Amino acid sequence: MKIRRMGIVAIALASTGALVLSGCAGESTTSADGTAIITTNGSEPQMSLIPTNTTEVGGGKIITSIFAGLVSYSADGEIQNEVAESIESDDATTWTVTLNDGWTFTNDEPVTASSFVDAWNYGALSTNAQGSSYFFDNIVGYSDVSNMIDDPTGATDEDGNVLRVASPLAETMSGLTVVDDTTFTVELAGTEADWPLRLGYTAYSPLPEVAFEDMDAFGQNPIGNGPYELASENAWEHEVQIELVTNPDYAGVRTPANDGLTIIFYASFDAAYAAVQGGDLDVLDAIPESALASYESDFPDTFINEPAAVFQAFNMPYYLEHWSGDEGKLRRAAVSMAIDRAEITDVVFQNTRTPATDFTSPVIDGYSDSLAGSEVLEFNPEEAVALWAEADAISPYTGTFDIAYNADGPHQVWVDAVVNSVKNTLGIDAVGKPYPTFGAALEDRDAQALTGATRAGWQADYPSLYNFLAPLYQTGAGSNYEGYSSEAFDTLLKEGAAASSVEEATAKYVEAQEVLLQDLPTIPLWYQNTSGVWSDTVSNVEFGWDSVPLYHAITKN
Repeated sequence: MKIRRMGIVAIALASTGALVLSGCAGESTTSADGTAIITTNGSEPQMSLIPTNTTEVGGGKIITSIFAGLVSYSADGEIQNEVAESIESDDATTWTVTLNDGWTFTNDEPVTASSFVDAWNYGALSTNAQGSSYFFDNIVGYSDVSNMIDDPTGATDEDGNVLRVASPLAETMSGLTVVDDTTFTVELAGTEADWPLRLGYTAYSPLPEVAFEDMDAFGQNPIGNGPYELASENAWEHEVQIELVTNPDYAGVRTPANDGLTIIFYASFDAAYAAVQGGDLDVLDAIPESALASYESDFPDTFINEPAAVFQAFNMPYYLEHWSGDEGKLRRAAVSMAIDRAEITDVVFQNTRTPATDFTSPVIDGYSDSLAGSEVLEFNPEEAVALWAEADAISPYTGTFDIAYNADGPHQVWVDAVVNSVKNTLGIDAVGKPYPTFGAALEDRDAQALTGATRAGWQADYPSLYNFLAPLYQTGAGSNYEGYSSEAFDTLLKEGAAASSVEEATAKYVEAQEVLLQDLPTIPLWYQNTSGVWSDTVSNVEFGWDSVPLYHAITKN
């Protein structure tokens, strides 16, 4: 099995025997003259801008810009300190976090240990229903704040029955302890040597005290501590754009070399591409299908096409007839083997994608291109037909196979190619099912109202195999919209997270993926490259390991 060794950068074994992550915040650089606003594309956030409830790219791009967590990530995915001065542990189970002094939110409120502990407790508490709550499931006490019990209210109904209300066992996680204004400790449920690696994800951002007065209102006009802040109370113009300006008090390693960032919510990538060509948009972090054959000649000196931590697939809901149990396993494998991934990535995507061999990404340490069972991801029309017939013997398939997708993203061409491949191979009716926006498509996924498959994918939150697996396939995870549940997978995932060595963890994650290859809760398609273009109006454009531009580094010409 070909597996790259998984290296955890900046977590070192100190001479005292303690695991340490330490360093100083970066020095500030001179800002521009107040007129150098960078424009880029984005999408209307699905939720209000609360770090623990933002799980999609549109909102995440904004949250990352206006908040600074304990650490952030460099262009190549290495962790670098932001608010944290050090993150230390003697046993990789109990961690002591020490903050750099002097950090403030943009309302001048100090960033303290409580700013993190209170935010994490809010994110984990079940009654707050935060989409990223599972990111705290390894902290002692999480089960007490996430599990609900029925308590009597003291009142009765008209029949004399005691009325009860669901409430959590606790309001805060016992594993989080504030020591003083700049120090807090985190007790994990088990050993996790690479725990600091995840702390650059937005769910671990701090929150000011004012947020807890009215979280809904805060989410519409958030107050952060990052390199940018909202330009005004009305900076977020829904369905249009959001305007950010630099935070003069930011003290981290992402000091902006520009004066602000305007993220425009284009209705289509074609419109955004035309805007870059016309000089009305500075940076576009995707290329529409219509420009895949021409973007290199359109932007000969200002384009990128490199591997990124982005995985693309489509999911089949288990609640649909024919797609669960033994019949469902056969049909999932048949559909997967009916897709000619190599031809689609070559012809449709002009080699800006790479056929998938696992559920992660080639740029993540620990990636494998030879998992046991990965032949199910290879184009094999004869076997696909045979498996489909075997499923029909259990229950004959009727109706049309469809794949839902959001039409405001660059998906129609590849969806058409995939359904045509399935249709031609299996001899069934297959079509694409467009939704006008990403939000509209996600609403039907949330409501379990899909009529067929749905476009799916993952852009990594932090550079780890675990991040590609737990949020999507762990039982009850926030982004496990189609309801996959496997005791074998969950067990391997937990064993990997609790491993005492990186090598042991990687081996468990490999085994977990081999379970996924048997069940196919998602049909892996390809890895998306970082592909984008930018205008000659800007310089110093660099894209990070997660395919998002490093906006703070961009300068206006």
